[in-house]
Amino acid sequence: MDIDIKEKSSKTTKRTIVDIENLEKYFTTKDGRFQALSDINLHIVEGEFVSIIGGSGCGKSTLLRIIGGLEREYEGNVQIDGQKVTAPSREKGFIFQDHRLLPWMTVKENIRFSLEKSKKNDDFWIQKYIDLVGLSGFENALPKELSGGMAQRVAIARALANQPKILLLDEPFGALDAITKIHLQDQLLEIYEKEPITMILVTHDIDEAIYLGKRVVVMTPRPGKIKRIKSIDIGKPRRRTGPEFTRMKDELYKDFFSEVEIPFSYTI
Repeated sequence: MDIDIKEKSSKTTKRTIVDIENLEKYFTTKDGRFQALSDINLHIVEGEFVSIIGGSGCGKSTLLRIIGGLEREYEGNVQIDGQKVTAPSREKGFIFQDHRLLPWMTVKENIRFSLEKSKKNDDFWIQKYIDLVGLSGFENALPKELSGGMAQRVAIARALANQPKILLLDEPFGALDAITKIHLQDQLLEIYEKEPITMILVTHDIDEAIYLGKRVVVMTPRPGKIKRIKSIDIGKPRRRTGPEFTRMKDELYKDFFSEVEIPFSYTI
């Protein structure tokens, strides 16, 4: 596994919030038992944005579900803030590809529904997160009255309103058109600047992984292993073009395609 030196030294500069050591995950189906994840070791510091990329079947979503407590049977050690992950909780916010809003509730009520009891009647608190995702004026809209991108923004607001320690994003923009996807990526970066919680993004989009992440974790398939952890430094404000972005994209594409026996070619 190729890991940047920064991966090893980052633990000394900030508090580590996610510790994954020797993680193994197996599934049993009618065709037998198979291994989904093998020897996963990953440490994420507080306030970091980490992207996890890999092809279909590499186990990246399974890894995210384990971190979020949705998959409870695994071997090895997975801890958040020093506590072993055993179940879902409000400290772990989850955003899926499907927004999963309750269709009979308004934007405001969808956010209210997810809150702990002490904040359920705090309209100022709910409005703060509606404003944060740029949906002021749509408080009373139903999900069917929103575009796909707007619905995902509600899902982000709903997750952030619980003030989680970690926000887990499982291909949240995968079902959106290209223009909407770009707009939401930009908005997620703006939110991250205002609410700098730890974020872990699973995606198959290499451009998205580079543009959003401070580090990119590259996984190989069957069983899923970490092949490389790449630190991302493309400056601020972030841009989708330029020599550094292109160089990192080129390196990560080569990591991807080295797993299959096809010619690799990438040009600007």
